[in-house]
Amino acid sequence: MQTTIPLTRDLVLIGGGHTHALVLRMWGMKPLAGVRVTVINPAPTAPYSGMLPGFVAGHYTKDELDIDLVKLARFAGARIITGKASAIDTNAKTITVGDRKVAYDVASIDVGITSEMPDIEGFAEHAVPAKPLDRFAERWDSYRKSATRPRVAVIGGGVAGAELAMAMAHALRHKDHRVTLIDSGKVLSQFGDDARKHLLEALETNGVELAEDAKVDRITSDAVLLEGGTPIPADFVCGAAGARPHEWLKKTGLTLYHGFVSVGPTLQSSDPHVFAAGDCCYMRHAPRPKAGVFAVRSAKTLFHNLKAELSGEPLKGYQPQKDYLKLVSLGGQSALAEKLGQSFKGPLLWKWKNHIDTKFMRKFSDLPQMGLAKLPSQVAKGVREELGDAPLCGGCGAKVGRSALKEALADLPQHDRPDIQSVKGDDAAIMDVNGQKQVMTTDHLRAFTEDPVMMTRIAAIHALGDVWGMGAKPSAATVQIILPRMSDALQRRTMAEITGAAADVLGQAGAAIVGGHSSIGSELTIGFTITGICDRPITLEGAEAGDAIIITQPIGAGVVMAGEMRGLAKGRDVVATYDAMLQTQAEASRILAPDARAMTDITGFGLAGHLANICEASGLGAQITLKDVPTLAGAEELSEQGVRSTIWAENRGGAGAIYGNRSPKFDLLFDPQTAGGLMAVVPAEKSEELRQQLLLSGYKAAIIGKMTKADGITVS
Repeated sequence: MQTTIPLTRDLVLIGGGHTHALVLRMWGMKPLAGVRVTVINPAPTAPYSGMLPGFVAGHYTKDELDIDLVKLARFAGARIITGKASAIDTNAKTITVGDRKVAYDVASIDVGITSEMPDIEGFAEHAVPAKPLDRFAERWDSYRKSATRPRVAVIGGGVAGAELAMAMAHALRHKDHRVTLIDSGKVLSQFGDDARKHLLEALETNGVELAEDAKVDRITSDAVLLEGGTPIPADFVCGAAGARPHEWLKKTGLTLYHGFVSVGPTLQSSDPHVFAAGDCCYMRHAPRPKAGVFAVRSAKTLFHNLKAELSGEPLKGYQPQKDYLKLVSLGGQSALAEKLGQSFKGPLLWKWKNHIDTKFMRKFSDLPQMGLAKLPSQVAKGVREELGDAPLCGGCGAKVGRSALKEALADLPQHDRPDIQSVKGDDAAIMDVNGQKQVMTTDHLRAFTEDPVMMTRIAAIHALGDVWGMGAKPSAATVQIILPRMSDALQRRTMAEITGAAADVLGQAGAAIVGGHSSIGSELTIGFTITGICDRPITLEGAEAGDAIIITQPIGAGVVMAGEMRGLAKGRDVVATYDAMLQTQAEASRILAPDARAMTDITGFGLAGHLANICEASGLGAQITLKDVPTLAGAEELSEQGVRSTIWAENRGGAGAIYGNRSPKFDLLFDPQTAGGLMAVVPAEKSEELRQQLLLSGYKAAIIGKMTKADGITVS
């Protein structure tokens, strides 16, 4: 009997700010059953503001600066949508993200602020705002590494601007550099005399030049021009003056205060189903300056109130503290502490600040291991061994192994129909319909991401790969959907997302959806049956000795997805892998088909398994040059850590004779791919020309080896 609790409510967290990051962590520890959680953020990571000056100065790496939202979402059982929210329709209860509408029952906004300066001519073209932090951090990291004679200007002489200016000067101290801090008034005017004196001394010690009572007229590619015409040389300009709300908040219909979402003690906006926290909100019951301490300390209240609103329980109020300790980095490993007018500075304070910041970040890097579901005290023989110590992979990592499949298919009766052509192990059936060659294939995937739209797009491209792999053009498709148990409202939302994504991908491929089937089950599974037409189907047969082997996409998707499920893969590598899976192979098929002697898509059996199929069908062997095989970001690192997809051992055993020295990259040859690229065997003299065409079309194509007369596959 199934006891799965149905999903009945959608909670959407807009933005990956500090408050939402803490809420996700708490949700992973103590979720509310029946709630589907979504987090929307422009990037897979969110920089921690407290460590930004240290990162700019060179004390921390980018990885140490970033909160990995992909890992956090996996821990919380949430789906992550990488994109920018641009509007909220409180009547329809939808959030606009690009061309997508995301439905919610309860939503929360934590998108921070921006320090863009649209009123300054040239700012958009030649400067970068300090906030949002992710864009600034990437721009600075690139500039710091490449600049030979850096000239930097920071606009805004508050604490944020002063911290950044000192950090930049420290980072550039071994180069011929110049850093200027510009303010329309006096720098650091919000501090008391004692603290301001210490900070001005630190600015001078770091060699930061001050331009006070200076109004910026415009910015060019190599200078900041002040009113009156005075130029300040600068090829890197940062805006750090003030805190501006994001413009799109005006499209929410919520009550705003100077552009910030107005909230009461419960952190609810003017719409009780929409909450807000962090710098993007204005606490009308207790106005406070924009500071990370309030975002962090409001997380417990927000977590409680979101669950209370979703479950019909009473909400609590949040009362922020009146003052807080300010810790200001001074460029090098020294800091200033200020509270209630008293200030102190020195290296010990930096160590204290570093301890506080790294302890906070460990909350997100050292996530508790929740483990597999607890087994009954008595189970059948083999259950524990079969389960292992890692969760079952999704996508092609959950396929039946190549050897088991071959054994099962070997016992099927052979047909004698003249209108159906079958090549052992081929991607699709070939039918002759009134003289027209037609191919037919079916495929489905167990979900490995909580996002139905992402999963649908990947599943559709994956299924289309069989058609493209035979050089055919897709024509018609049916859809098979299994939804996890959920309420009627969520069924409608999810089905609309799935069918919309399927229609988009299949429509672009030229296939019409002509029907399908749906049911409720234990987990999301999406499949497609697709037909295509062609003049010359490209099978696994036909390869000749000496032919070159081309692949159109890096491998490693299986190990990255397995690493993501275990909390080991980096979020940016996971998103890059999703992007690779979402690349259609239609154009690659068009380029390769005229010259391909044999072709297939690389999916569940891995590169080696699918190449073994070509070798077997063509009566040849193959030689692979391992260094020429491209891999996805993070794949080799995870392979070196011993991460393997569920089906890896089956793939290794089922690929036949493979000769070569085992290494982490060698093991990736047996890694199951989902929506993998194509593998084509082409005449050697045409291979480089075809590779160049593929590269120009946006494919990361590579020539990885050649077909041989010898048996088996040799890897060198």
